[in-house]
Amino acid sequence: MSIALWCVLVASILPLLAVFPAKADPELDNRDPQARHAAQTGFRRRAFAAHQNSWEAFLVFAVAVIVAEMNAGPQGAINALALVFVVVRVAYIAAYLKGVGTIRSGLWTAGWLLSIAIFTSPAWGG
Repeated sequence: MSIALWCVLVASILPLLAVFPAKADPELDNRDPQARHAAQTGFRRRAFAAHQNSWEAFLVFAVAVIVAEMNAGPQGAINALALVFVVVRVAYIAAYLKGVGTIRSGLWTAGWLLSIAIFTSPAWGG
C-alpha cells in the first residue's frame, strides 16, 4: 500500500483529533451536542470549526489520491504531495486552534492546491 494511501488514513483521523477540545467541554450534553457546539465560543468553538473543515478537506484529498493512483500518476510525487498535505493540515488545525486567521487561510489554500496537484498528477507526471 502506498504512502499516499496511508496519508488518507491519517487525514481521516485529523478531524477527530481537532474536535477533542470541543467534545471535552464539561457542559456538553451528548443527547444534543449540536446545540452546545453552536453555543460554544473561543477555543472550543474554533476546535469544532476546525473539525468541520477537516472533514471537508479530507473528502477532496481522499478523492484526489484515489484518482491519481487509479490513473497511474507518478507515485513518488503523489506520496510526497500527500505527506506535505498531512503536515499542512496539522499546521492548519494548530493555527485554527490558536485563532491565527491569516496563517490558517494560507494553510487552507496550500492544502487545497496540494489536493489539486495530486488529482492532476497523472496529466503532468508522465
